[in-house]
Amino acid sequence: MDYRLLEILVCPNCKGALDYRKAAMELVCPACKLAFPVRDDIPVMLEESARKLGAEER
Repeated sequence: MDYRLLEILVCPNCKGALDYRKAAMELVCPACKLAFPVRDDIPVMLEESARKLGAEER
């Protein structure tokens, strides 16, 4: 994942900052509690593709 891209990407829902979780290959929005998948180094920034974070992941 290109870190320059990470600097400009924001959550499509709230426009907040995202955290990159390399091991899980996800971009996480702590405010919305959503995790967006990264497939083949391409972030999938669609809300319908995101998963909701469980209580233990927050």
